[in-house]
Amino acid sequence: MSDDEREEKELDLSSSEVVTKYKGAAEIVNKALQLVVKECKPKAKIVDICEKGDAFIREQTGNMYKNSKKKIERGVAFPTCLSVNNTVCHFSPLASDTSELEEGDMVKIDMGCHIDGFIAVVAHTHVVQSGPITGKQADVVAAANTAAEVALRLVRPGKKNKDVSDAIQKVAAAYDCKIVEGVLSHQLKQFVIDGNKVILSVSNPDTRVDDAEFEENEVYAVDIVASTGEGKPKLLDEKQTTIYKRAVDKNYHLKMKASRFIFSEINQRFPILPFTARALEEKRARLGLVECVNHDLLQPYPVLYEKPGDYVAHIKFTVLLMPNGSDRITSHPLQELQSTKTIDDPEIKAWLALGTKTKKKGGGKKKKGKKGDKAEGGAEGEAMDASTNGGAS
Repeated sequence: MSDDEREEKELDLSSSEVVTKYKGAAEIVNKALQLVVKECKPKAKIVDICEKGDAFIREQTGNMYKNSKKKIERGVAFPTCLSVNNTVCHFSPLASDTSELEEGDMVKIDMGCHIDGFIAVVAHTHVVQSGPITGKQADVVAAANTAAEVALRLVRPGKKNKDVSDAIQKVAAAYDCKIVEGVLSHQLKQFVIDGNKVILSVSNPDTRVDDAEFEENEVYAVDIVASTGEGKPKLLDEKQTTIYKRAVDKNYHLKMKASRFIFSEINQRFPILPFTARALEEKRARLGLVECVNHDLLQPYPVLYEKPGDYVAHIKFTVLLMPNGSDRITSHPLQELQSTKTIDDPEIKAWLALGTKTKKKGGGKKKKGKKGDKAEGGAEGEAMDASTNGGAS
């Protein structure tokens, strides 16, 4: 076996070391999410919470593989974002931003961690209040969560990406909500956060993706965004964009000194994975990033909005398609939901009844005590409440 073949073989889930790194990253991002949820209080500054999330991931990953002979990259795979109410995604403001959370705000938290390029991402929706979530807010969280639970059961070897797109739209409709257009769930590979195999949330004439079949030993970031509005988000202000990713296949000789300085720093510090402009010197970054984006050297992650008054919920999880079934490694338990809807559709009930483990001899029982199992169980228990009982308890 050539070195290249050996390297390729070792980089999928057939290698226990790779599985360990995915699960290590997942454990850290789950804890970081827990920390961020606790920080979501009235009058808390959004930028401070984002900073705490990122700092926790950097600190925890920094403690791992310290004594490794080979240099192992590790840290933030996707900067912490807090998108409130009708803001759909990617809100991770600069240090000078003064936005604060208020009582009753619906916050989408989105973040990612990697160890040696093996990425675990998670998104969760939290309402800044004590007591159960009710009304339309409960409906949209239940829609996103139930759609995520259905997706978990359909992202499995032999199924196709289109099966998932159709199913999650059907689930959202049962809650009188829409799945948000333009959201893609990507295959994850080492140092690749947006692999070529994707699940499109909503197929429409403007967005087409290749048909794909899921296979054993693949990893996916399953990304579900539901809205009480039309599900057609808009960019309102390009200046709010703070998250970018180096477009590695693009080159251009930048004219401005500030652009060249910033681009050199990005190439050194963030050559592959998404980063926040907060991590760069702010004045220079403002000047330099524009030219980099205009010449396609950076891929922006724009802040998108639904209409004011609409609520948006976001659930994202990382799933390993192991030989013994699907292993969801990132999640966070939901607040209590009192949805106004109940699921009566037999097809949705049948999807939710599917197991996530492959039956093997000995009943294919789930081993206890694995990292992430507890969090996964919590989320699944909540999901069944939200989907079958309308979340009321």
